[in-house]
Amino acid sequence: MKHLKILIVDDIIINRMLLLAIIEELGCECREAENGKVAVDLLQKEHFDLVFMDIEMPVMNGLETTKYIREQLTAPLSAIPVIALTAHNPSMFFDDFKSAGFTNLLTKPYSIDKLLRIIKETNSSVCP
Repeated sequence: MKHLKILIVDDIIINRMLLLAIIEELGCECREAENGKVAVDLLQKEHFDLVFMDIEMPVMNGLETTKYIREQLTAPLSAIPVIALTAHNPSMFFDDFKSAGFTNLLTKPYSIDKLLRIIKETNSSVCP
């Protein structure tokens, strides 16, 4: 897999640490944000290839953050792939994750195989 820089956005530190460990096993570089506001600030300062975005967070949740990215940031940043993260039934949050602005959806628990598959599905141009 080509070296990717991935932003992990989740308010629960254990979730971020677990996802970080798995993604780093895949050879990717990661940064972390504990809410959507911090994520938007990082996105405007650094280049990322992909964002893993938890849905339920304080300050600015995943739906609000993804909507902000899509509507308020300029291209190409507004088109960055954003993968929704949830441990719940996704239909509790949206009928269709794509209509909510997400590129793809990953349900917990995470595994290396699941993450590798979702990264390849989401951004095949950076993965052989």
